[in-house]
Amino acid sequence: MSGPAVSEHEARIVWTRTTESFAYKDYNRAHDWLFEGGVGVPASSAPRFLGDADRVDPEGALVAALSSCHMLTFLAICARKGIVVDRYEDAAVGVLEKGPDGKLWVTRTVLRPKIVFSGDAPDAVALEALHHQAHEECFIANSVRTEVTVEQPPN
Repeated sequence: MSGPAVSEHEARIVWTRTTESFAYKDYNRAHDWLFEGGVGVPASSAPRFLGDADRVDPEGALVAALSSCHMLTFLAICARKGIVVDRYEDAAVGVLEKGPDGKLWVTRTVLRPKIVFSGDAPDAVALEALHHQAHEECFIANSVRTEVTVEQPPN
């Protein structure tokens, strides 16, 4: 059993049919994600699943959420340790595959952060430890079963 909720996070998903036909290949996938504070995100299925390429798809959003959570946790850890970060950029990739049961799922996500520090940067061992701690404390990584790894760019 879990303890009391620390916080709740709401999202409203709104879709309206805009096509005559509701056949699988015909109906529109475009919809909107509406978040607290009035932020809206145009969303769709991925183009491979007949969605719109100019909208965010759920698989990409999952990868972005994992990357964003890892980054925010990493920044918090660095701030608490007095390690100053000037820039953090990630080129994260999620892989959608069929599982042993035949169901599609995001089997793994690879994070490839490039970080610019102010002053002395942590050495490779310390940087790996910071990423490990960030992964262990990341709320989103702790919420999914997909494998998440961090690859350090070569120096």
